[in-house]
Amino acid sequence: MQYGICNLSIVPLRFEPTDTSELVSQVLYGDYFKVLEQRKNWSKIRLGFDTYEGWIDNKQYVEITEEQYQGLHLETPILSHDLIEFVEDTDLQLYAIPLGASLNALSILGHSHDGNVVKEQKPKSNILETAFMYINAPYLWGGKTPFGIDCSGFTQMVYKLNGYKLLRDASQQATQGEALSFIEESEPGDLAFFDNSEGQIVHVGIIMEDNYIIHAHGKIRIDRLDHSGIYNHDIRRHTHKLRVIKKVI
Repeated sequence: MQYGICNLSIVPLRFEPTDTSELVSQVLYGDYFKVLEQRKNWSKIRLGFDTYEGWIDNKQYVEITEEQYQGLHLETPILSHDLIEFVEDTDLQLYAIPLGASLNALSILGHSHDGNVVKEQKPKSNILETAFMYINAPYLWGGKTPFGIDCSGFTQMVYKLNGYKLLRDASQQATQGEALSFIEESEPGDLAFFDNSEGQIVHVGIIMEDNYIIHAHGKIRIDRLDHSGIYNHDIRRHTHKLRVIKKVI
């Protein structure tokens, strides 16, 4: 088994080993992983944080040892807490890193960082404060940064920045936590999940006070939440059908 780590800012994780394949997620600076299959130009990987799998360009990561992988896996994540920051290598070259990039492997990569970080688990009351850092970020299928993000990437990163682990996709996140029977039982920071006409979970957002929700729909935005689902005031109709509310924290 081989192991690797992302040494660049935001690297695409694709469904198939080609640049034209669907973007299924992103590998952020400092994300470490197992290499499941290696070809001439591409590697299929499984991320250490959430076990998500996909294909990454071989030119966009560096190999690490199993010992280094296991060491990173046991450490509490240290994450960049600025919208955009930089790390510097020994040749004084700068690498941009986004909000939520992992800084645990700075010594492995030979990089230094002088910016804001977060590493302790924060109270649930801090979830919305973090969520607001992504407000107006454009929707991007597979995205995980303030420069493009999808609904489950948004919830995963917000929870991660507060010291909690969510899986990657909305349908996976819906398997976590305790189901609530009514919106009235929820509190700010809980997750609301929404399904399509086939009953598949396809959307997730973070519940706010007074029956509002912050979620990714075109951009990270705030809408009304009721027993039917999400009501978009701009277009004056419901856009998502409520399936279940989960208390993860």
